[in-house]
This record gives sequence, C-alpha cells and structure tokens, in this order.
Amino acid sequence: MQAKETLFADLVQGRAQQFQVPLYQRTYSWTEKQLVQLWGDILEQAELLESGGTASTHFLGSVVFAPSPQNEATFPRWLVVDGQQRLTTLSLALAAIRDHIADTLPEEAERIDEEYLINKRKRGSDYFRLLPTQADRAQYAAHIRVAQEEQSAGDRVAASYRFFRRKLVEAHDPAAFQNVLRIEQAITSRLTLVSVTAERGDNVHRIFESLNNTGLKLSQADLLRNYLFMRLPTLGEQVYETYWLPMQDSLSNSELEQLMWLQLVLDGDDRVRRQDLYAAQQQRFERQEVSEADIEAYIRELHRRSAHFRRIVRPENEPDPLVRGHLTRLQDWQAVVAYPALMLLFDRRARGESDAAETARAMEYIESFLVRRTICRVPPNNLNRIFQAVPAQFPQGVPVADGLHQLLSAENRFWPDDEELRTKVREAPFYRYGLPHQRRRVLQRLEESYGHPEPVDFASAQLTIEHVMPQSPGQEWMRVLEEEAGVGESAEDLHSRLIHSLGNLTLTAVNSELSNHPFERKQGLLQGSHLEMNRRIAATDRWGVKEILARADDLADRAIRLWPAPLRGVGRAERSRDWHLAHQVLAALPHGTWTSYGDLAAFIGSGAQAVGSHLSHTAGVANVYRVLNAEGKVADGFRWGSEDQGDVRALLAADGIHFTITGAADPAQRLTSDDLALLVADAEGEPEEAGEVARPMAGGQVAQTRAARFLRQLAADDSAETVSAVSEVLARWEELGGWVGHGTGKVTTSAFLMLGEAGLPGRGVWPLTLYPGGGRGGTAEVVFQHMATREPFTDRALRAELLARLNELEGVDIPEGKLELRPNFRLAHLTERGNRELLIGTLAWFRDRWQDRDPV
Repeated sequence: MQAKETLFADLVQGRAQQFQVPLYQRTYSWTEKQLVQLWGDILEQAELLESGGTASTHFLGSVVFAPSPQNEATFPRWLVVDGQQRLTTLSLALAAIRDHIADTLPEEAERIDEEYLINKRKRGSDYFRLLPTQADRAQYAAHIRVAQEEQSAGDRVAASYRFFRRKLVEAHDPAAFQNVLRIEQAITSRLTLVSVTAERGDNVHRIFESLNNTGLKLSQADLLRNYLFMRLPTLGEQVYETYWLPMQDSLSNSELEQLMWLQLVLDGDDRVRRQDLYAAQQQRFERQEVSEADIEAYIRELHRRSAHFRRIVRPENEPDPLVRGHLTRLQDWQAVVAYPALMLLFDRRARGESDAAETARAMEYIESFLVRRTICRVPPNNLNRIFQAVPAQFPQGVPVADGLHQLLSAENRFWPDDEELRTKVREAPFYRYGLPHQRRRVLQRLEESYGHPEPVDFASAQLTIEHVMPQSPGQEWMRVLEEEAGVGESAEDLHSRLIHSLGNLTLTAVNSELSNHPFERKQGLLQGSHLEMNRRIAATDRWGVKEILARADDLADRAIRLWPAPLRGVGRAERSRDWHLAHQVLAALPHGTWTSYGDLAAFIGSGAQAVGSHLSHTAGVANVYRVLNAEGKVADGFRWGSEDQGDVRALLAADGIHFTITGAADPAQRLTSDDLALLVADAEGEPEEAGEVARPMAGGQVAQTRAARFLRQLAADDSAETVSAVSEVLARWEELGGWVGHGTGKVTTSAFLMLGEAGLPGRGVWPLTLYPGGGRGGTAEVVFQHMATREPFTDRALRAELLARLNELEGVDIPEGKLELRPNFRLAHLTERGNRELLIGTLAWFRDRWQDRDPV
C-alpha cells in the first residue's frame, strides 16, 4: 500500500478517471451537523486566501482506494474503500458553486464541471468522475448533470446540495464574485487528504474491515453488507438490484441490522448478541466453503423474511385485521423483545403451517405473557433471553399457538397465573412499575373490554392516567381513610397502600380539572366521560377502600378474560419474587435514609405486618434495622433475622440518621414508597412528564396554554406572592439561556427548567421541575436521579455541590441521602427575596457547569 498527502484538486484533476463507491458501502449519510463543520473549515481557508495568509492547510482526513476490477489502462477506475462521505460532499459543494455562478460566470462554471466533476467525452456511468453506490447514483447524477428534479426531503444527497446552495447565497457578494471562486479554491487546494492506495491483489475486504470495524464508523449491518458483496464479484449487481436495494429502501439501517440478527436467531443461534452480528455471521460462512450461490441464497432468504419484518414494525402493512390488531397492540407495548417469536409465527404462516387465526391466537399468548408479568411486577431482565430462545426450543409436531403456549408456560418463564394476577391487581402499586405507555395500554384494553357502543378513538384522544383518590389527598380524603384504617394502620399507610393500585387508576383527558378535588366534585366530571370505566366510578356513592377493592376485583375478572393464563402446573414463586424486590430496595437505601414498614409494604404490594414478620424471620437482609415504624422508632417487636448485630439506634446514627428531641428518626430522611420505587427504577423511564415536554418555541399555542394553566393551578393553591416569585424565577431562568417546558403531568401540569434539548430523552438536562400543590402548596422537585445519567452531573460531587447550594436557602434542608432521588422543597420559600437570589445564583452555576462539560 502507498500513502501520500494530497489535495482534492490533485486527486481528481487531469486525465479522465473514475472513483467508484462499491455496492457494499453504506449510502451517503452526512447530515447538517457534519456539513456545518465542513463549511466553517472551508470559509476559514477562504478568508486566509483573501487576506494572503500563509497558515497551514486544513487536514480533512484519509481516503483509501483500490484498483477496480473494471480498471483500464486508458481509463483508470478506483474503488473507494474508505472516504466516500468526504469525496461525495466535496463534489456536491463544487456542483453547488458551479450552479451558483452558471449565469454570471459561465466559463468558470464549465471549468469546474470539467476539472472536478465529469469526464466530458465519456458516456453512461463513465461520465461521472465520482460514481456513488447504487442507491445514491440517480440523485447524485441529477445534480451533476444540472437537471435536478424535485426530490424527497429525506434524501441526503439532495439535502447536502441544497445546504451548499443556501450557504453560497448567504456568503454571496454581488460586487465580488471572486469570493465564490475563493471558496472553490479553498475546497480544491486548501483541504488536504491522505490518499492510501492498495496494490492489486491486496485483500481489500480486510483493509475495509480494519478501517471500519471499530463500532464508531459503520454499523453491524454496514459491515455485513460489505462482507457479502465483497464475495459476490460476478452476481453483485443482480443480487443488489433484485434483493438488497428493495430491503434497503423499505427498512432503516437499524431495522435492517435487526432483521439480520433475527435471521441468525431463526436459524437456531439463540445466544448471539446483536452487537456481535457481523462476527457471528462471518464465522458461519467461513466454517464452510460458501459460493456466490450460497451468498445469494442467504440474501434471498433475508429479502423474503424482510416482508414479515415490515409487517411487524409497521402493522398497517398486515392485510388480516385480526393479526393486524394484535401487531398494533404489541407495537404500542414496544414489544421488541418478542420479535424472534413473531418472526417464527410469520415464517410458519408463510410456509402454510398455520393460518391467520392460529397466528393471532399465538400472538394473544405473547401479549398475555408480557402484560401479566408487568401487572405482577416480574422483573423484565430475562425477557430477551426467553424470546431469543423460542425458535431453537420450539416444540415439534404441535400447532404453533399450542407450541408457543407450552413453551412460555415453562416453570422458569414466570408467566403469572390467574390467582397471582388477581392478587396483584388488588394489592400491587401498578402505577409504580413498568413503563408509562405500558400502563396506559393496560388501562386502554380494560376500557375496551366494556364494549361501549361509541368507543373512544384512543389514537387521537389525549388521555393520561388519573388517580381517583389523589396522590396528595386533602382533609376530606384523609377523613375517609381514617374511618377505614384498620388496627395498627394509619390513614397515611392506607393511602400509600392503595393510591397506586390498579383499582384506583383510570384514564382521562381532564386530569387538571379533576386535580385533587373531593370525590363529590370528581363524580360530575367522570359522569360526563366517554369512557365506560369512568361512568362506573361516578355511579358509586363514595370512593374508599371498599370501592377501590371492588373495582380491582372487576378489573381482575376482565384481565383474566383478556389475557389468557399459562398452562397448569406452573409454580407461582410469587412470594419469593416479592421478597426479592423488598431485599433489593433495602440494599439500595442511600446513606442517611430510613423507611417504614408501611412504606415498604406499599412498595411491594403487601401489608405492614407481613413485612415485619418476614424481616424478623429472614436472615441476611441488608439494612433491615433501617425499617422503622410510622413514627420513626424501632418497632416494639423488632428482632434480628439472624445473629444480633448490636444496638439499632447506634447503627442508625452510624448510618447518618438524625434523631428528633422525642427520639424519633428525622422524618426528612424517611423514604416513602414512591422514593423506594425510584431507587430501583430506570431513570430514563420516569417520570412520565420527562418525555412529554412542550418546548415553547416549538409548541406554539399549546405550550402557551400549558404555561398559563400551570400558573392558574399554582394560583389556586398558593398565595399571589408565591405565584409572582415563581414567575420571576422562570423569567430569570430564560435570561440565563434556559427555557421552560410544560408537561402533561400526572394530575396537574408542571414546569421544567430546561437546558439543551431536554425535551428529547437523554439529549439535555433540567435541574428542577415545578408542580402546583393541589391542596398542599406547590413544590420544586430537584431531579438528582435524572441528573445522574447526564453529563457532567454523572459526577456525584457536582450533585452534592448543587444540594449544598440549595440547602443555603432558608427553610430548605434536603438530606444527603436523597442525592440519588427527586426530593422537593416548597415554592413558598421563594417569596423571600434572598432565597430567590440564592436560587438564581445556583441556577447560573448549574448552567455554567453544563456549558463547560466535555463535548460528546
């Protein structure tokens, strides 16, 4: 191999020649992000030319070539092994310059065309100095021939060309066309490349693999496509046109990669990871002598299965309405883990081994398996393994629905039976498990089961989950609970146990109107609902323990009918799973925190006495002594589950627990059932509002309406001084460069103090979420849990500094133990001018730390 530094002009100028991007290369993929960076480099070099500067040229990167099999002595052709993105972009930039000056400087335009873009005396595809991969050729040729037709907005070649045309107009000076020619000169003679040329006989595939198999440049699908077409020297064009290009046009690169992985799984490899797809498939081919015909057969089978996969990811393509309905529900559930099983079902149907009805019945079992596990709080960490094993373990000689039912009912699959489902519907805090869209989907299916003559259009309805008994109950609600609390159980414990259970949840589009009002006021709104479940709630005289449990029983009956049970003989293992969840959360208790028996019971869907009994008879449970009674004191009947570990109060003090004058643990350090749920929750999946934020400049009137509603709800519960103080903080935050988003909220709307693109999960950061109080005063939630997943606040020291700064506000005292959670403080504290200034200073510090983060 030979390597040398060169310029674009030296590379492409001179005699007729062609640089061919082979079929195995990915399509042109530069986005505006890369184009903006390149344009800045070009302008910088153009300015140096204009000023006569002698600074060094700008290094653009490397390009790797190999002799093409079509090479001729009089017309050299080179395969572009690496660097097609740079070469294509520079060619499009020069085409844009040519067209920009075509009317005013036609001779210069013709020169650019002939020196850099075309082989003037050649015909057909030989006319182009650069010949992109087949999927990009038509678009590229249209722009080089100056005969562009209107193309789809998503085409990257057209978008790149338009980008440069737009930038040239911005940079244009009518009195100095030489400015444009300096830009041309900057591209052709100021951007340097390292040109690496392979000799004939070099293993071009290995060169390509070593350059790109880093996980940074190319995906697994890109690498496998390269490998396949490298091994199709004579059939490549035909196979590409017939099989590959239709797949590539109908699936995204990620979907194509997923399909390739599924093909391996369907062929019996139940342990291969998607990130190891390329190596696994390569090893399969190289374990045996494969011919071009073998490679073609593999791609042909991939093409056949791509029709099945498109129906799975786009259910509207499925012609059978029954199967389409099941696919739509699984898509709404985002049941990607079930794809191996679904592909198997579609394969069997295509081969005539089952029909649409049998396929739909099998899909019903998949849906039930996923939904029942979620309702019963079975951890999802082994779902990938379960479904990936389905093709290899599928029983032979039985109908596909029966075979899948049998396979998923195996004892180690943990598919909850009817008894467990009924128990969990009554007792488990459904709202605190699973993902928000899955919770909504369960309630939607339950609503549909009523068979209302005028069903709701769920696709367009803006429905959210409503707690009938509110999360922040007022005095009237607490009086009802006090009347119904049993022996040894407080109204607060009863509320914690029932609040998030399925019997207390419904769907509504009027969350903010329902708010935390007494049940009598909610009845009127629910009675006017189009949802049958809401009308039934409104028909009750009151809403307490009896009514919640009665509704839970009705919903359990419906759930049992909707989602089939596993085959008999499956062990329940219910208690062990529940207690495992309790042990898990106790082990995760942060330093300086404690919880109560009632809180732990509400978290796992049990009772306080059962929790106390289990902990006192189970050895080896971490932090068992940090479970106290509701008053924050060691329970009278406390005993160690194993050998005595010493004085409990001394251990608590060593763990950072402070005590009040009455000897009780500091209530500020107590973790509620909601706090416990956060300890084992996925920070990206909670809260619901994090993915439902309206950005003002993009949300228009909708965002303004939410902002106004937030302030109205705040004013309904807080003083005018608090509303004014909050409004000032929000305005000052925008002056600092942040923006305020407003979420749909669980009960009310909310305000997010945002930086960057935080409306898109994982793309930004927000320090605080503000909530109206709903009867108890508005709060500012400090989202430490979310910060811990976003740079630079993955550094715990930075989060600790933020906590310390917030604790400087008078009346704010957040324990260090809540540094991994989402603690809050009252918005009323902001009525003090000194507190507002301290908070603004803290927000400015937060912004500065975020802006100083290392770029990703």
